[in-house]
Amino acid sequence: MTVDTGAEAAFVLVPEAYTGDWVWERVAAALRRAGARVFCATLSGGRPSGSADLETLIEEVIRQVDAAGERVVLIGHGYGLLPALGAADRRRDRVIRVVHLDAAGLPEDGDSALDVLPALPRPVSGTAEVPPPTREEWHRLGSTEGLTPAVLDQLAARALPQSAATFTQPLRLSESAARIPRTGVLCPADGATIDRLRWMASLGDPRLSLLTEPGNTFLELATGHWPMLSEPELLAKALRQAAAGEGESLALPPGHVPHHLRPFVLQVPDRPRERMEHVDLYLPDAQEGRPAVVFVHGGPLPAGIRPTPRDWPTFTGYAALAARLGAVGVTLDHRLHAPGDLARAAEDVSAAVDLVRAHPKVDADRVALWFFSGCGPLAAPWLSAPPPWLRCLAANYPLLEPLPGHGTDGDRFRPAAAVRGAGDLPVVLTRVGLEDPVLDATVERFLDAAGECGAEVEVIAAPHCRHGFETLDHTAEARAAVREALGRVLGRLGV
Repeated sequence: MTVDTGAEAAFVLVPEAYTGDWVWERVAAALRRAGARVFCATLSGGRPSGSADLETLIEEVIRQVDAAGERVVLIGHGYGLLPALGAADRRRDRVIRVVHLDAAGLPEDGDSALDVLPALPRPVSGTAEVPPPTREEWHRLGSTEGLTPAVLDQLAARALPQSAATFTQPLRLSESAARIPRTGVLCPADGATIDRLRWMASLGDPRLSLLTEPGNTFLELATGHWPMLSEPELLAKALRQAAAGEGESLALPPGHVPHHLRPFVLQVPDRPRERMEHVDLYLPDAQEGRPAVVFVHGGPLPAGIRPTPRDWPTFTGYAALAARLGAVGVTLDHRLHAPGDLARAAEDVSAAVDLVRAHPKVDADRVALWFFSGCGPLAAPWLSAPPPWLRCLAANYPLLEPLPGHGTDGDRFRPAAAVRGAGDLPVVLTRVGLEDPVLDATVERFLDAAGECGAEVEVIAAPHCRHGFETLDHTAEARAAVREALGRVLGRLGV
């Protein structure tokens, strides 16, 4: 794959759902001041409202590409990436690079927008149009960080309904579409960072393997989902950088050992384990029923990764250590493969808990649940109505509310709302100092809510540790944090 310099390339800008070419006005002006030619797709297709489908929008983008000339950089914002990719595939002789602008998911042949963008609403059966979000609902598409109230008012006032078929019709791509160079421009306020994508690539996510190829690059803009409205000058600069092939690569060096597969921070002797369905139990030496600690891995994680999380050193290390100290340590696999899978993953966790409590070597009345990283929202149902056998709930560097644009509304998976029902359930929270600010802000909001209702939260501070410190930071502070957190949880179980 060759990297084009981007010299004299024209830009074709494809907007997010419900919007039009007007969102690009300030970015287009900045690009033109820098000497670029700019073309903006409207995504209306010139058809009556409700009659367009994805093919209609692809045709509109193709018209803009043809008008732009022989060398085109094609930018798709959010949903706009789908028609952008469709047009790029059919104009491979003209499009030198596709820019994914804060576009969740990586559409492949046969995917519809609903398959890769969980924030989009499902069209009501029999309706031709999907109404735009209200002013209070725009965060569902992505973070509104950086938007002033006046700009948010304008966004809501100018939005138009989207034809339902533009969301449901599958995208068709040829195999050669993968050879078009890509640049991702990420907006970390939505939770997407280069470091996180690189980690996801290290998991073997097949949808990210394409983006690790030479010539594909990534940039970050410190703002929300609407950089053309919040930071138009910075976005214009980033698009010029993308056109020149600048940015970081996701490629991993030869022999790279992914962070999650590095050794556990403590040396723990191996323990016998019993495997049942999607659950492993690490058993202590005692013969009588012992309390159990259920360790719930984070996510979303791609389906099919090997080894699965219950065999990762962090979880086998914690579980074996718990067993060595006299409790049953439990690891499990759940199906949090996409942001919209929280309900399914919650069912998996509940089923695992039932399996554990029914085991003859487990004291069913003394169980703790311990949540890690992106599975933090799964703690909410247990906080809102703790059963009497749940003696402690723990969380390490957790995400404690669904991120904007991830398609989850209501309070079912929002621990800050659920903690009002926690009563006297003790919570042990390990908070790392070198955390992603977006994740740490959710922890801060949870702690504020817990303080307001008087919930019992014990915070273990690890100021010099990173997210996933159990395999990343082999330091005295990391070892102390593991010992202290496990000691407090086991103490609540009477171990």
